[in-house]
Amino acid sequence: MIFTVDKDKIRLDVFVADKFEMSRSAAKIAIERDGAFVNGSRKTKSGYELRIGDEVDFVKPEPQQLDVKAANIPLNIVYEDDSFAVINKPQGMVVHPSVSYTKNDTLVNALLFNLSSLSGINGVIRPGIVHRLDKDTSGLIVIAKNDEAHLSLAKQIEKKTARRIYIGLCDGNFKQDDGTVDAPIGRSRTDRKKMAIVEGGRRAVTHFCVLRRFGNYTLVRFELETGRTHQIRVHAASLHHPIVGDAIYGGSTKLYDRGQLLHAIGLELTHPVTGERMNFQAPLPDYFEEVMKKLENN
Repeated sequence: MIFTVDKDKIRLDVFVADKFEMSRSAAKIAIERDGAFVNGSRKTKSGYELRIGDEVDFVKPEPQQLDVKAANIPLNIVYEDDSFAVINKPQGMVVHPSVSYTKNDTLVNALLFNLSSLSGINGVIRPGIVHRLDKDTSGLIVIAKNDEAHLSLAKQIEKKTARRIYIGLCDGNFKQDDGTVDAPIGRSRTDRKKMAIVEGGRRAVTHFCVLRRFGNYTLVRFELETGRTHQIRVHAASLHHPIVGDAIYGGSTKLYDRGQLLHAIGLELTHPVTGERMNFQAPLPDYFEEVMKKLENN
């Protein structure tokens, strides 16, 4: 199918995602794998800049059959209907398999066993996955059960109409009661396994407010405006208040040493079919509560 570009300086993957009703990540993968034709010339750079009047010829890939194995892993399903599900993911669970993580104990493996259907937009490795949580971040994650719901939920996150609230315990005593970190995030230039605030990175915005102070520690509420990899962890560290337990980004491990004390406590979105505004909550995990009680007693 051929479309004519009506906006100047628009990315190829953004244009394809809009016109062919795909997520941007799915469009990016398809372009870099199979290419798209611009004025008859094949392009494989998803960031190729289109001009008004360009003609884009693209063949939307057929949905791939899921070949990741289902695994009988119990899930805490907070909500489920025919369109989507909301899962309270435990700390320590990887969201989906990857080249570096091929075990069959990810959230995707559990979803394939526990849910009757999943969207296929993100292919065989990430069925149903609209957004991600780090392995050691616990809490709410929304799962799309069909492609239509996936497109709606992904657009809500992109347009910032979906709200994602986190609670984190941070090192040190915040000077401010609230604030916003607006700093671009990209791959660290010194350690490719880490993310960092870098010039030329993707814009990342995190809002925060202090909930409680415990002397050398502060309980903080974070709200994402964007959703970059490790965003809260990187931004908290940039304030010189890394998340407790997050040794990768400088967090202390005296109170807790099994991963960052960061929990996705709240999720607000609009139902893809009914248009109803919905709000979901997940209480702090027991191990997080135990650390809080220890601080209160001290």
